[in-house]
Amino acid sequence: MKHVKLVVSDMDGTLLNSNHEVSQRFFNLFKKMQSLNIKFVAASGRPYYSITEKLQPITKDIIIVAENGGLVIENKEVLLSNNIDSNKLNKLYNLVSKIKDVYPIFCTKHCAYFLNTPLEIVNTFSEYYSINKTISSLKEIEDDVIKIALYHSKNSESFIYPHVKHLGSEFNVVVSGNHWVDISESITDKGNALSFLQNRYNIKPSETMVFGDFNNDLEMLKLSKYSYAMANAHKDVKATANFETDTNDNFGVEKIIELLIAESSQD
Repeated sequence: MKHVKLVVSDMDGTLLNSNHEVSQRFFNLFKKMQSLNIKFVAASGRPYYSITEKLQPITKDIIIVAENGGLVIENKEVLLSNNIDSNKLNKLYNLVSKIKDVYPIFCTKHCAYFLNTPLEIVNTFSEYYSINKTISSLKEIEDDVIKIALYHSKNSESFIYPHVKHLGSEFNVVVSGNHWVDISESITDKGNALSFLQNRYNIKPSETMVFGDFNNDLEMLKLSKYSYAMANAHKDVKATANFETDTNDNFGVEKIIELLIAESSQD
């Protein structure tokens, strides 16, 4: 591990515990990583502003991959941004707005737009999309859409994915959580964002460590020698990662970073 120069972690189900919190243990470890010149990347399906809220003490010192790779920002500088083609947006809107019991969120850099969403669902969404607006038509969206997130209260693989999987030839369609399916441009995924960063900073897969728990993490796990599935991860993630760590509620990320720091600190 002592050659690792870049650590990348998913947020929900990985770095965040079940209460959506980042541990003080991690923040303490981050300072040690920083002193060893190890870069840290938070890579999430969450929007940029939500990730910065969770990691507020260190946001100036890390790289943020938001919206499943649709947006890459370092110290407020946008390094990469992939928007859904506006000509395709109408087609997607017409499809996703008609799926039974599914609530679409149109994600832009600065705001999330909830389509015809009842208040109790809005409250659920606000944990992830704190800056939001409820709309009744596509015309009310005032910015470029980076991603469409689809929510079902029971299960995303059973009740959302079958209705949108045919879009996979034109878009990136991924089950990103128990309740979520995300749709973005075909080039948009966490792996593409990680590859961009590896090239930018001349860091090899053998110098990269990645943590993930769901299928939107698969592409970035494949770009890392030190790829870790959480114990609570989806079976596809466990099949893809080279290693496994503890659960997100039992400091799975922190335990491995402690090993990394110990090895990297040796002469």
